[in-house]
Amino acid sequence: MNEMSFDARFARATPTHVALIGNAMPRRCGMATFTNHCRDALFGQFPDIKIDHYAMDDGRAEVEYPDDIYLIDDKDSRSYARAALHIEESGAEAIWLQHEFGIFGGSAGELILHLLARTRLPLVTTFHTILKNPNAHERRVMDQLLARSRDIIVMSELGRSLLQRVYGVADHRISMIPHGVPDRPRVDADSMKPQFGWAGRQVILTFGLLAPDKGIQHMIEAMPAIVAQCPGALYVVVGATHPNLIREQGEKLREDLIALTHSLGVADHVQWVDAYQEQEELLDQLQAADVYVTPYTNPAQVTSGTLSYAVSMGKAVVSTPYVHATEILDADHGILVPFRDSAAMAEAIIGLLTDDAAREAYGQRAYARGRNMLWRELARRVGDLLVGSDATAPAKLPMRRKQVILEPDLSAVLRMSDSTGIFQHGILSVPDRRHGYCIDDNARALLLMTQVPAMDEELRDRWISTYAAFVQHAWNPDKGRFRNFMAFDRSWCEDEGSEDSSGRAMWALGVTARDAPLPKHREWARHLFNTAIVPMRSVTSPRAQAFVMLGASAMLEVEADHVEAKGALEDFGNHLLLLIAEARRPAWVWFETVLAYDNPRLPEALLRAGAMLDNAAFIQCGLDTLDWITKQQTAPAGHFRAVGSESFGTPYAPPLPFDQQPLEAQAMIDAADAAFAIDPDSRWLEYAQMAYRWYLGDNDLSLPLATRSDGGCYDGLTPTGVNRNQGAESLLALQLSSCAMNRISQRQANMAIGAAFGDEIIPA
Repeated sequence: MNEMSFDARFARATPTHVALIGNAMPRRCGMATFTNHCRDALFGQFPDIKIDHYAMDDGRAEVEYPDDIYLIDDKDSRSYARAALHIEESGAEAIWLQHEFGIFGGSAGELILHLLARTRLPLVTTFHTILKNPNAHERRVMDQLLARSRDIIVMSELGRSLLQRVYGVADHRISMIPHGVPDRPRVDADSMKPQFGWAGRQVILTFGLLAPDKGIQHMIEAMPAIVAQCPGALYVVVGATHPNLIREQGEKLREDLIALTHSLGVADHVQWVDAYQEQEELLDQLQAADVYVTPYTNPAQVTSGTLSYAVSMGKAVVSTPYVHATEILDADHGILVPFRDSAAMAEAIIGLLTDDAAREAYGQRAYARGRNMLWRELARRVGDLLVGSDATAPAKLPMRRKQVILEPDLSAVLRMSDSTGIFQHGILSVPDRRHGYCIDDNARALLLMTQVPAMDEELRDRWISTYAAFVQHAWNPDKGRFRNFMAFDRSWCEDEGSEDSSGRAMWALGVTARDAPLPKHREWARHLFNTAIVPMRSVTSPRAQAFVMLGASAMLEVEADHVEAKGALEDFGNHLLLLIAEARRPAWVWFETVLAYDNPRLPEALLRAGAMLDNAAFIQCGLDTLDWITKQQTAPAGHFRAVGSESFGTPYAPPLPFDQQPLEAQAMIDAADAAFAIDPDSRWLEYAQMAYRWYLGDNDLSLPLATRSDGGCYDGLTPTGVNRNQGAESLLALQLSSCAMNRISQRQANMAIGAAFGDEIIPA
């Protein structure tokens, strides 16, 4: 028997594919530098890892990012959603987020939540700022981030304490991992000074982006006393002015500080390196310093990368007692002085510059502490978190559901209806009277009553009459359009509705004229269709035209020589061909430059019109566009993914997955049915089945939308679950889909029987 080697049995699990979110160089900010160093550290520790780097782009500076950086527009929610989709489909096993309120868009940086809600990958978050007294917006964002994070990283023990005391986070979820530092040998400062022109000087150094809270003013005010005791002292301030400050007031801060050096007579003892430093040059400058000083004025500063670097280079440090400094310099690893106390700062620095042994001892202790903060140690510990197991996390990909077709169930539809018609919206499963009724839903309800195969005829008569009366009352002959919205008191909210809602009414009329079991309803529908078809031929919306075409195609099955119906099919079909000729691109086979709702209705209309008119161009365009839109609505795992409402209106952009509406699955089923009637290829039936399984749970979240016990259907699939309201549109979409799938299933059974007996099969 082969035995596993000792090394294999005890090998550590390592991360293989990570999505890293933060900022990215060459953007000039501390978060960009830190995130890049994190990425490089992971590569150094895990050479085979794949890291997808997602960076926030503020659009304010001309920064040319490397091609391997995925940019997120920090103010555009859709950009966050697109990044989430990219992450979800990339194969990444976890997300590592660098969080700082100021780098994300929205109130208190809330747009990062928009991204995180759209992926279910395990999340590890490093919190760079932890507020003791957050405002309401900051608290809301923090609470949601903490709830979403599987593992939480802080860079100080105070950060851990704040999370526990202020935010109620359990200690076992928090890891304290210090700010990473580079690995360099400790060298004599004098050996590094000549390259910077500092030979013979006693160098005091501060580096970082220049800003008011850096306390440079107080250090300059200490310089006269220092120079009096140490005439060779030189205070070097390394770093460009913070970009945000430049935008707001230019270089006023630097100019004021330079003026202060002149007024105090120490201008020759202060040097400004007004430039963004690359890391290697910055480390050289640090090694050339005798004393490093951080005179910051913000007591709550939890981390300071500059201080960490100074410690790692073995520098004697003088600092004000902000949070990070009190922790990293404790146990005599540096000297702390009060905030804004120039005299105390001068005394501490003079003591170090005049006592070589004391300065060396501080430097050695600092260097030893820095050995525990190396980037490789950070990468090792973060790597352990990134591969940590989480038994409560949902499966990344949905489970494939067994093919089931529900029998139509009108319970929920009738529950939402009264003697006027069907209500638009529900509060959970209860009708919401506040929003009244609309013709969109009553037209769909009328359609459903003509499609349910087995139904008490008296009940069918009653409800067809109810929904038909709503459609009839909605017709406004003065406008040549249908009204749409009606209040609960039966007062109309408008004289005419949208073109799309009017087009949907025409669709229902055509189908009712063809399919209603009772002649009286067919006669009524035919009469109103004939009344409305002439003015409705002027609609210009592509979907309105498609809805009218669906109604006109049905009407031609009733009256083969219906002139207006035929004219509508020809005119609107040709218009759709013109639209696709204008919008089409090599990878974009569609009628518009954007995706919207009910997309498959456009190819379905062309297919049904092409079949009625024997128009090969209509049929071919319908098949091509339906195949294309189906591919857009198929997730990599093979399940149906409706074009999410977030996608609407973005030119030539691939669809986003949320929010997904039941209407889209219904449209896909009907369009696939129309395609199979013309082109009996099994793939069309597979597309219909794929869309139907979406209702049953074969979707991005593996959650059913259909409530099988009562014919209900939830209103949509959101990033965090189902929208548990049950409005008319959703209920009707499920029931109409079940009717269509039962017809398709029966057709397949008939074809199978015919094939068994060698009969010629006609798929329509």
